[in-house]
Amino acid sequence: MNELIIKINKSTNKMLFTELDEKYMQRAIALAERGRFTTSPNPNVGCVIVKENKIVGEGLHHKAGSGHAEVNALAIAKQQSIGATCYVTLEPCSHFGRTPPCALALVKAGVKRVVVAMVDPNPKVAGRGIALLQEAGIKVDVGLLTKEAEQLNLGFITRMKYKRPRITVKMASSLDGKTALKNGLSQWITGPDARADVQYYRAQQSAILTGINTVLADDPSLNVRYQELLASPAFNSELMSEANLRQPIRIILDSNNQCTLQEKLFNLPGKVLLVSLQTRDSSAFKNCVAEVEQVICSADNHQRIDLNALMILLNEYEINDLWVEAGATLAGELFKKELVDEFILYQATKLMGDQSRNLVNLPNFSTMNEIITLKLHSVMQIGDDIRLINHRE
Repeated sequence: MNELIIKINKSTNKMLFTELDEKYMQRAIALAERGRFTTSPNPNVGCVIVKENKIVGEGLHHKAGSGHAEVNALAIAKQQSIGATCYVTLEPCSHFGRTPPCALALVKAGVKRVVVAMVDPNPKVAGRGIALLQEAGIKVDVGLLTKEAEQLNLGFITRMKYKRPRITVKMASSLDGKTALKNGLSQWITGPDARADVQYYRAQQSAILTGINTVLADDPSLNVRYQELLASPAFNSELMSEANLRQPIRIILDSNNQCTLQEKLFNLPGKVLLVSLQTRDSSAFKNCVAEVEQVICSADNHQRIDLNALMILLNEYEINDLWVEAGATLAGELFKKELVDEFILYQATKLMGDQSRNLVNLPNFSTMNEIITLKLHSVMQIGDDIRLINHRE
């Protein structure tokens, strides 16, 4: 990064930011967090405009196609933006997309200084917004609360860097690591509080993926149910009304076209991507309530959907965060291909027996060096159950 962009005190190797700078950026981050249920595929961004140590305007990005955080904050600040300092969690955009460039709007508004938490990983921006501001004579300081800002948009960052969504695998098990009885019965391993918590996470996803075996066995809806979402203590109804609920895309891996299209998820509103190895007569989709789109993917060596190829295809749908609710086989394949970024396990205080079904199907490792090791991120009691969040090392 150009030395003009990031200001570092070489003697202390610390950013030249004040406590007030941090205070206002923390406010911008709090604003950005409020958009995490609605902004996809766009990033979550918050902005605060300060003049003479007083906030004169603030805003966040609500959804794609609507005003960006900077524009919304400028609309409140109006003439007070002249000579003001702008705090923004992500580098202001420099290109014409659904809306005009925010960097240009800041220049026209007459701001004197812009503090940026992180550079935009989008190659369409990636420093260009900062350069545009600097060329207009605006002082730009980058790098305040960068780690906190990155946490706002892990999926967006993953998609920009690796051309694939950030993948979270969610599963539920008993204490002895079982997901269903030998006969297939599994409802319910966890309690209502854990299921409400799942709704909270689902509501933040770009898409939810599962395999045909789960669809045929459980007939899931794979949607966000607002009344259950309200039951989650983590959710604040002020952040999103039922009318503004954004349903994630539902993705079904159906290699051999086994879906009958009578399954529950096809009779609910929303977009469904039906992924298979060969086409089927699309006229049958006309009777579905859901908007169904076929996606033809290449096969792996076992004549199953090639998961790496699938991730490339999904990038075309601008999917930032992919939530996977699947059985042991599909979960195991994702782990083996190192595609799992986060693993969330809801563990019930129950014992289901050694004949019950296992959590994840993995190879029979022969050494400890071969096993998959995750980094424990957090542990929390959710009702009578335990939620463990693990990240890939």
